Amino acid sequence: MKKYFLFALLFVLIKPVYSQEPFYPKPGSGYFDGGLGLNWIDGELYYSFHIRPEIALGNWGMGLDLNFDINKNGNIRKENFNELSDYLSIIRYIRYGEKHDPVYIKLGALDYYNLGYGNIMYQYNNSPSIDSRKIGLVTDIDFGSFGFESIYSTFAEAGVTAVRAYVRPLRYTNLADVPVIGNLVVGGSYAVDFNKYSGIVYVPDYSKATPVPPRPTLNALKPEDKGRMQIVGVDLGLPIINTSMFNLQLYTDYTKIINYGSGVATGIMLDLNGLGILNASARLERRFNQAQYIPSYFNSMYEIQRYQFDTANSTFSSKANLLSSMTNTDNGYFGELDLHFLGLLDVIGSYEHLDKTPNSGILHLYANVSTEGMPVVVRGGYDKINIGSESQILKVDNNSFMYFEFGYKPLPYLLVSMLYKWTFTPIRDSNNNIIDYQPQKRIEPRVSFIYPLNF
Repeated sequence: MKKYFLFALLFVLIKPVYSQEPFYPKPGSGYFDGGLGLNWIDGELYYSFHIRPEIALGNWGMGLDLNFDINKNGNIRKENFNELSDYLSIIRYIRYGEKHDPVYIKLGALDYYNLGYGNIMYQYNNSPSIDSRKIGLVTDIDFGSFGFESIYSTFAEAGVTAVRAYVRPLRYTNLADVPVIGNLVVGGSYAVDFNKYSGIVYVPDYSKATPVPPRPTLNALKPEDKGRMQIVGVDLGLPIINTSMFNLQLYTDYTKIINYGSGVATGIMLDLNGLGILNASARLERRFNQAQYIPSYFNSMYEIQRYQFDTANSTFSSKANLLSSMTNTDNGYFGELDLHFLGLLDVIGSYEHLDKTPNSGILHLYANVSTEGMPVVVRGGYDKINIGSESQILKVDNNSFMYFEFGYKPLPYLLVSMLYKWTFTPIRDSNNNIIDYQPQKRIEPRVSFIYPLNF
């Protein structure tokens, strides 16, 4: 485990990357981003045009995301606008505040969201596919003595809903001003996936029937469905040191997947505020897992993993099936590192792995390199699941999500760049339901006009 974790941290430190983790403009500022280029999507050429402005006024912020991919015949690629959410998601987000503010509300694309300490939901992404963007809602409010965090993943269909309520109980007593114990936090969480595919653990292989029937619908196959995936949790956090420059917190978290197993995680969190030069945070967690339990069940790749059914080849996989197959108790480690340097570089990396289960590694990397005044732009992001060895970490495949851009600014407001995206495109049944995802490769050289805005 140690070599996996060290390798992940080294990768974060030596290779700057970027993902869709929000880095919002500062209050009273923003930018206009528009441009054009060529976009090869799975080898097919399109002429691309994009407009992506963002503004921040006080605690309010808004971002747009309008994309057109036009083929050689002058037609807009149908996947750009083939469902209502594609039109609504032109408004990428509307928000009030930011994560960890007393009030944080966001409507739109929910890029990477954590619930509590992350043992139920960690870096959840409601729109891993560019061709099927979702609109969800996050509402986090901290009243001081108590508060809650919540997420509703999509308004277009039944999806993931989660809430964590927490209280600082000693603030209601004479112990409120006592160092350390006065800030004790107790939380309770509940999450459920209302998607009709979330509990499917088995689909019969109809290709073995004699004679082979026509391609059937999922309902005709009578899959084994254990119902909605539901998870509950209780957590306890104790800030040991809480100053303007240094924070240290201990925590423990118990999580139970209804009708399956449970797990306990115990960890330590460190935060360092280096007076604007270097801000850093780190977390190390030991996990004690029963059989049929997966920590951070709703993660960055969950929307892809939830359910995949290839009717042409009669192949099936699902997150619920993976959960059911984990019949042995297996503990593991989780580590996270977050660095912010001089307001120019933001890098976050995390890695988790079970002690004995093969191919259980999960890597999450992202950063934002914003070297103001310098002509070079480098940004990218990477998610990888089912890692079994170091040689698999950089292998981009069905278990990966990747974004990378390298560019040069010949003028302050002009960016010439090359983008590479390894993402997923949805496969739909005759009723337009998403039943599978397949990898999609995008290569896009483009020119962007980026103009700063100040209010």
